[in-house]
Amino acid sequence: MKIKTKLNAGVGLLFLMIIILSVLGGWFIYQLKKDTQNILVANYNTLQYSRNMLLSLEEIDKQPFAVKEFQKNLNLQSQNITESGEKEVTRNIISHFSDLNENRTDQNLKSVIRKDIAELMQLNMNAIQIKSGIANTTAENAIAVISITGTLCFLIAFILMINLPSNIANPIRELTLSIHQIAQQNYKERVRFEGNSEFGELAKSFNTMAEKLQEYSESRLDKILKGKKRIETLIDNMHDAVIGIDENRKVLFVNDEALKITGLKKDQFVGKLIQDVAVGNDLVRDLIREIINPEIQKKTDSELLKIFVEGKENYFEKEILDINVLPTGEDSKRFIGQVIMLRNVTPFKELDLAKTHFMGTVSHEFKTPISSIQMGVQLLENKRIGELNEEQQKLVIGIKEDTLRLLKITGELLNLTQLETGVVQLNIRPSGISQIVESVIAANKSAADSKKISIKYQIEPNLEFVNADYEKTSWVLSNIVSNAIRYSYENSEIEIKVENDAESQIRFSIKDQGYGIEEQYLDKVFTRYFRIPGTKADGTGLGLSISKEFIEAQGGKISVKSEIGVGSTFYFSLKA
Repeated sequence: MKIKTKLNAGVGLLFLMIIILSVLGGWFIYQLKKDTQNILVANYNTLQYSRNMLLSLEEIDKQPFAVKEFQKNLNLQSQNITESGEKEVTRNIISHFSDLNENRTDQNLKSVIRKDIAELMQLNMNAIQIKSGIANTTAENAIAVISITGTLCFLIAFILMINLPSNIANPIRELTLSIHQIAQQNYKERVRFEGNSEFGELAKSFNTMAEKLQEYSESRLDKILKGKKRIETLIDNMHDAVIGIDENRKVLFVNDEALKITGLKKDQFVGKLIQDVAVGNDLVRDLIREIINPEIQKKTDSELLKIFVEGKENYFEKEILDINVLPTGEDSKRFIGQVIMLRNVTPFKELDLAKTHFMGTVSHEFKTPISSIQMGVQLLENKRIGELNEEQQKLVIGIKEDTLRLLKITGELLNLTQLETGVVQLNIRPSGISQIVESVIAANKSAADSKKISIKYQIEPNLEFVNADYEKTSWVLSNIVSNAIRYSYENSEIEIKVENDAESQIRFSIKDQGYGIEEQYLDKVFTRYFRIPGTKADGTGLGLSISKEFIEAQGGKISVKSEIGVGSTFYFSLKA
């Protein structure tokens, strides 16, 4: 509980107790006033009237005005009847006084009137005694209730007096002692206050301060300098170029490799804003463009920086790392700068190029003997050369299928080599959509008929042309359709749809009714040499990878959706 809340509660409770005592005292005083006022107004006035009537009765035969005085007091008494039996006695006095007016010397009537007045006085005296007892009871009740309430208020006030100051004073005393310990360089001192009061927040801040002081006191300048030198030496001896900047983009360090690549000196780099360095250096400007403008799309992993270093072409991978640290005693990390790293991947790039050239050379050399084998198979199938028996025909068919498979693999390797070397030629022009689809269906009709699979297609009205390379797009569509035939069940159906998509592009979709692709493999089907575990081992695993390269080279996109037991749908979009 907050200290302010405690104080408000304590003072408010005392204020409430004062109000309760005041209300109780005022209420009982009012009751006493009411009881005594009944005695004074009712009974005392009757006694006063009775006394005056007795005095007037003694003078009634001597003084003429005594009759008027008696009558006056009798009338007042008639209007002040408050007790039981008082009305009958007053009526008797009125009756007897009326008789006395006719015979004022009648002593018996006077005696009777005196008795009536005495009876009236006795009634009021008894009433006074009863009401006095009621007033005494009210006073006793007032004393008891006020005493009990006062005792409770005293106990509550006493408890507040003991606890409230201690709740405030004890944490202050503990905090004061802890501050004395800190002043004596005992930085291990900690304060622990329970609850969510201001003292809890103060204790947290105090402990954070003490922890930072302890960390500072335990550090040594020589350790810091050695650590700094060690890190600088480590960075300078790295084979990768490294540039470090702080949160304000001021260059903190740069190693020798980065200086060699950029062609700058250390005093032109360290201590200056990186954007100021970039003004006079194109390479630095290219390195920090993502830092200056975060909206710029980052380069993909396959895109490398080509930099000439010492007259030689080198390839680098760029990586920008954000440095976030957790300050001592705090809960959230704080951004303190960035590190720009350039990894030299030239040896790997050279190996990759050598591999690509080797694959291209081997694939090209394979085409000649494969073509010769195809020609020999065609000659063997020609009946003019000679008839083949059944076993020989089976061998020729097997050789023909293996030759076609080798030719397909060789073609895929050549396509991949062209893509890797960047020499693939695209002839992008308006191409007929129906021509592409129908030629692909015709090319795969034999394979589909062998599994009794029907291929249907649907082209959205008013769609006639697509801006694409006819041969490459037909190759991609044919590759996806042949895969659909291979992995579909017999007597199933393959559906090809061509329609406009949401991005004003033309989308081709090929839906099969095969087993489907598990979700864990969906993001890998376009990877080179990847084959889904458990499927047939024929093929190189390059078809979908090459399809992806062909579509993206034309500015399109390719994707897949699949559901186990239902089938798969491949999509690719091209410009209208």
